[in-house]
Amino acid sequence: MPDFIFKGKVYYNPVQLVMEQIGGVWKMPILWRLNDQTLRYSELRKIPHISDKMLTTQLRELEADGYVNRKVYPVVPPKTEYSLTEKGKEVIPLITKIREYGTYLIEKEDNKS
Repeated sequence: MPDFIFKGKVYYNPVQLVMEQIGGVWKMPILWRLNDQTLRYSELRKIPHISDKMLTTQLRELEADGYVNRKVYPVVPPKTEYSLTEKGKEVIPLITKIREYGTYLIEKEDNKS
């Protein structure tokens, strides 16, 4: 496949594009937790090992790329909820397959012992 431009950036293949949008350590776990439910920021903070700064950064990127809706309520203290967009829901089957493959690799390694 030839190089292509998406939103002003040159990509060498479609996998690179997808992995930039949903790859890394935290984006898929965030999307996974939002599957079928709306969560407040405080609930997403319960993801093990993620810092507040990283959670905020990843949520902003997911929102900018159209995977997550962010709704802020004008109350004190502030209340912010996150949910999946249609684009976010479309990526869940891919994340499911990746999770299944990860589980398979873990079980395969455990059976070696």
